[in-house]
Amino acid sequence: MTPAVMQPLSAWPAEARRQLRGVFTDIDDTLTRDGAITSDALQALHELKDAGLVVIPITGRPMGWSEPFARAWPVAAIVPENGALAVLPDGRRLYVQDEATRTHNARRLGEVAQRILVEVPGAHLARDSAGRVTDIAIDHSEFTHLPQERIDQVVALMQSEGMVATVSSIHINGWFGTHGKWSGACWIVRELLGIDLASELDRWAYVGDSTNDQPMFERFAHSVGVANIARFVPQMQHLPRYVTPSERGSGFAEVAHAVLAAR
Repeated sequence: MTPAVMQPLSAWPAEARRQLRGVFTDIDDTLTRDGAITSDALQALHELKDAGLVVIPITGRPMGWSEPFARAWPVAAIVPENGALAVLPDGRRLYVQDEATRTHNARRLGEVAQRILVEVPGAHLARDSAGRVTDIAIDHSEFTHLPQERIDQVVALMQSEGMVATVSSIHINGWFGTHGKWSGACWIVRELLGIDLASELDRWAYVGDSTNDQPMFERFAHSVGVANIARFVPQMQHLPRYVTPSERGSGFAEVAHAVLAAR
């Protein structure tokens, strides 16, 4: 059940933290500041792995952007493009959709992208678009500022074309298919660990920062927003249960330290 008010991180019971097997996390503005992982967040990832916890970032960023971080960070995998695929530390790529479906969708994605650029004033493709294979992304806050009415226009246009559309802290992402962050999380732990995530949700936590994390906040009892989530709270139906004192990577580090302190 989604809480009406976020509780401080200090309210998270130690016994609940002690039982955790792993942590899912968003990346942009949850692990990062200005596009780069913060030193305290990276150290926290190492500490979680050293303690035997599974850490899986799940993000709207593209495959090409995510691959070097999957190799460099101490994570089990990165699930980019909102649950469409996974990149593993050994370089392997796993996809939810088969190759024929991805090829068919690629043409449609290109057509919708061109329509957005023509019809929405000020709209620009995200600079990381070259690395995308299953979705399109429109920049609204990374290098370009789109007002809320233009963001809403992009979302409506994507939906009119039969796409799923979500808004992160920096991009508007759209794709064809039924996958999303929640289904991607269930899929990757089944693929990597042989685990049914839904049956052991009390052993996993999720950390995020924006509206596109709502499917995770809705389902995870152990859900945490880093403090900069305050920007999006008025637009959200599903809030995290807890919120950190600090923003971005420092907030993630506080989550990690809370988990480790209970072990």
